[in-house]
Amino acid sequence: MADKYPMTPSGQASMKAQLWKLKNIDRIANSRAIEIARGHGDLSENADYSAAKEEQGMIEAKIREFEAKLTLAEVIDPTKLSGSRVKFGATVTIEDTDSGETQTYSIVGEHEADIKRGRISIGAPVARAMIGKEVGDTVTVQNPKGKREYEVTKVEWLDIAPLEEVTP
Repeated sequence: MADKYPMTPSGQASMKAQLWKLKNIDRIANSRAIEIARGHGDLSENADYSAAKEEQGMIEAKIREFEAKLTLAEVIDPTKLSGSRVKFGATVTIEDTDSGETQTYSIVGEHEADIKRGRISIGAPVARAMIGKEVGDTVTVQNPKGKREYEVTKVEWLDIAPLEEVTP
């Protein structure tokens, strides 16, 4: 278990919303499902009851995981950061030195990562390779296709929007 879990403010809000949903919606729905399944008789051969109890275990495990991560959260607001070195919260544009293709990634907490939206986990190989680099530096990343070399072309400090609508 890590000492701290880095996350953006939107990542923290998203996790709090997921935790709220688990506690106030999923847990209650699961409790009802268990009660209904109990009413079906013999629990030893009751597939609905077994499935509901298994789901209960998963919900409770997720609640404990989120509570632990939120307790250990180190919330880092990218808009309050500056500088030319890549670190957590940076939005970095890199250019493939062979193809000239550019990609832009925001370096976020593990649970906030979404490659389709250009968000990579601080633990991802590309992010780890970029940490500490500046514009003009080259980064070598080992991927399934072999080694790729990228040049850091831009480092920005942008607000990172939540992955989903945050309600509660």
